[in-house]
Amino acid sequence: MHISARIDYAVRILLEIARAQPNSVKAETIATAQDISPKILESIAAQLRRADLVISRRGPDGGYRLARTAGEISIADVIRAVEGPLASVRGQRPEDVAYSGVAEPLQRVWIALRVNIRAVLEQVSIADIATDELPDFVADLVSDPGAWTRRPAPAPPGVDP
Repeated sequence: MHISARIDYAVRILLEIARAQPNSVKAETIATAQDISPKILESIAAQLRRADLVISRRGPDGGYRLARTAGEISIADVIRAVEGPLASVRGQRPEDVAYSGVAEPLQRVWIALRVNIRAVLEQVSIADIATDELPDFVADLVSDPGAWTRRPAPAPPGVDP
């Protein structure tokens, strides 16, 4: 799975807003705290508003607040708000992709991948990260030394490894 800059920024924006709750936080404060361009922040914040993750108010007492509690906003919600489905194949949902012949089982692989992505991203909330109280299963997953090991890219054709 590719975590785009927009996803990363969106999560960090929500973390800054969560930290300020129940008060509003100004865009400039978020941008400075997280080193995000104000223009990009406004664009992402608009997507978060449309997804009902944040509310905003203009004026001297304005700023951003969470539309629901930080514990009710999963990382999966954030990804869906700014990028769409968690897993897609050529722009389609895995259940809508069909293969024939030897590739027929591939659809099940893509669906299994989505299940595993959901298993993590739907169970970790903005509150979990903001309070540094990640679910136990996250600690279990990252305690595996293989989780921290980069896998080598395949050697280009004609190059000895």
